[in-house]
Order: sequence, then structure tokens, then C-alpha cells
Amino acid sequence: MIFIAVRFTVRPEHADGWLDRVADFTRATREEPGNLFFDWSRSVDDPNRFVLLEAFADAEAGAAHVASEHFKAGLATMGEAVAATPEIINVEVPQQGWGAMAELAR
Repeated sequence: MIFIAVRFTVRPEHADGWLDRVADFTRATREEPGNLFFDWSRSVDDPNRFVLLEAFADAEAGAAHVASEHFKAGLATMGEAVAATPEIINVEVPQQGWGAMAELAR
């Protein structure tokens, strides 16, 4: 699985509308056959910071995502509202999707 975490700092005037701004991109990405998850969170410490956690089944699915028209459109839409260059973690991990947290297993 390809796991990606991206941290976005958004200009204050766009923060409250960020999730609406990325809604089409989010929906289209979640519909990709190789997408495992694509989840946004807003920081509890900084209302202008959002984190995107996303995963793709394999490198081919990740490449298809980056080559998609909705990815290109999403970059253009997000680019208009970010305050700084987003930060990213991109790793390959030997599992598919979320696993159970052993410490709180029921």
C-alpha cells in the first residue's frame, strides 16, 4: 500500500471553506478503483491547517491518481488557497488499509 500524509496550511480567508473547495477532488479520488481511503482532518490547534491521509493499493494506483484529470484540477483549486507549500510523507507499507490497534482491541 502507498500511504500518504499531506499537511496543508490554508490562507485564513479560505480555511472555513476548505472542505467545500476540495469536495469534488475528494469525491473523485474516493471513486478511484485503487483508492483505499482519502480522509481530511482539521487541526484542533490551528484552524488554518488541514491534514489529508490517503492510501492507494499499490504504486500503479498511486500513479493513476496523479495522472488523473481530477488530480490536476484539484491542484489548481487548492493552489489558489494555500498559504505555504504543503508538506508530505509518502511511504510504501506492507499492508492494505487500516489495521486494528492491539492496545484497544475489543
